[in-house]
Amino acid sequence: MSTAYVFPGQGAQFVGMGKDLYDTNEKAKELFERANEILGFRITDIMFAGTEDDLRQTRVTQPAVFLHSVIKALTLDNFAPDMVAGHSLGEFSSLVANKTLSFEDGLRLVYARAMAMQKACEMQPSTMAAVLGLEDAKVEEICATVSDGIVVPANYNCPGQLVISGSIDGVNKACELLKAGGAKRALVLQVGGAFHSPLMEPARIELEAAIEATTFHQGICPVYQNYVAKAVTDSEEIKRNLVAQLTAPVRWTQSVQAMVADGATDFIECGPGSVLQGLVKKIHKEANTSAA
Repeated sequence: MSTAYVFPGQGAQFVGMGKDLYDTNEKAKELFERANEILGFRITDIMFAGTEDDLRQTRVTQPAVFLHSVIKALTLDNFAPDMVAGHSLGEFSSLVANKTLSFEDGLRLVYARAMAMQKACEMQPSTMAAVLGLEDAKVEEICATVSDGIVVPANYNCPGQLVISGSIDGVNKACELLKAGGAKRALVLQVGGAFHSPLMEPARIELEAAIEATTFHQGICPVYQNYVAKAVTDSEEIKRNLVAQLTAPVRWTQSVQAMVADGATDFIECGPGSVLQGLVKKIHKEANTSAA
């Protein structure tokens, strides 16, 4: 029996997130205030009382979700992971939780990543779409036939739920073909751009420089990384996989399957919302899931 702590990505945010931690836990309050200093603006004001539009900006969303997730983990009395994993952005949260990264370095990297991704989104209009009710192989096959722009699988969330990413023309064309091919739904998402696609290459180059300039330590437990969907402990390999993640798909289904194969029985979600608990149950219905 092993316990896996899992950390959500962009999209889990909500106005008011983290305020209870800030108000009731002195260590949490110190960490939130440290984050305000590092970022150079009061992200807590946006998290606790901003508008949904303010919170939806990539430069705010990513550090906000990271902070909520990490501070929740760091203030738990019984935090003892046998393994960790995070969905996209959540991988950075998991690396702070398992002590591969310091809190400060993790936040700086997340903010650098968010700013680089926002710039890449502004360079070329792009989007993503959720595809429900088709096998992964069928979605991959249909995406490969699209010649109008770029479209690739981006998030393998659970069996029957895959997110695609690319240029607006490419994603729209793929949605038409996927519906004709039997998808229950192919729904364009309200996102800033084509995350986890080749269109993030400018952001990948920026993030690589920031990661190379950051100290990575030996973690207290393995991290199951999105890029390879297996346990990783070597800090240089962790760095390479973090960089590759920006333009490659999030293999969440495969990561959870690997954790289960390696003995994970309990999955505890650290962060806002309960999206990952639902995905884990769809991937492995015998898993025990809970919120931190």
